[in-house]
Amino acid sequence: MAGVISGSAQYYTKFAEQTILGNYYAISKLGIDRAQCFLKIGGYLILCTPFQLGFKRSIFMASISKKEMVFFQRYINTIVGLSISLNPDKRPEPVKFFLRCTLNTIGQMKGRENVGLFVVNYKSSPDEMVTMMGSFMETLERLKTLYDEDASSPIRMTPAISKAMGYNVFATVTGGAAPPKRMQVLGLAPKQIEYVEAAPPPSTPVLKNGAQVAYQLFFRQYRVSVNGTISASEPLRPGIVRNTAALEFSPELVEIIEDFRYNSQMNLPPE
Repeated sequence: MAGVISGSAQYYTKFAEQTILGNYYAISKLGIDRAQCFLKIGGYLILCTPFQLGFKRSIFMASISKKEMVFFQRYINTIVGLSISLNPDKRPEPVKFFLRCTLNTIGQMKGRENVGLFVVNYKSSPDEMVTMMGSFMETLERLKTLYDEDASSPIRMTPAISKAMGYNVFATVTGGAAPPKRMQVLGLAPKQIEYVEAAPPPSTPVLKNGAQVAYQLFFRQYRVSVNGTISASEPLRPGIVRNTAALEFSPELVEIIEDFRYNSQMNLPPE
């Protein structure tokens, strides 16, 4: 009878082929110290930050000129070192890892002239690092399940609820080629947002149902960036429009709303 796989081996088996996007949410939850993330290539130390973090290989971005990019091409397929610190549990001291890797490729980041992408393959993956990353991946899965199963109506964003949720009462919406505009959030759920904004001038096309938009919502804990699709739009009074939009999955937003719901049920003060 085969033994039960547990611990880091279980995470590695389950998530080995997946990657973690190096966005603010992932870096914050994993406790990655971007000031202590380096690639040691030859005799050089390159300060970098995760672009995609994986269990077998990762991509790191670094500020690097075109001449430097050409210079470091000579190290492709050689052994390099990766130094990275993780602290998902907010310990007094982070856990520092040093990994031996093979430098796979170096390329320029699209649209960023002086930013290079370094692809490295790990020689081996430390068990503790695999456990930390695997636990984060399970958190993402749990939040995605909560999002998929959510059928709640938007929470009315009163001053008291905004304070309890840690919402800083500042948000913007961007649609089409127009610049970001301030908006007032009226209601919020993992899958839906209701808000009012200034009506566009006559020379600007009005957003119709199905229009793609992007939101920035500023909370005490996170700045949430989430895309949406307009599902309803109506004028309230001259110069003011009320919109409703369906939201894509945002782990930050789901976490914030679920924490608010839990604290409300338990009558706990906000963190």
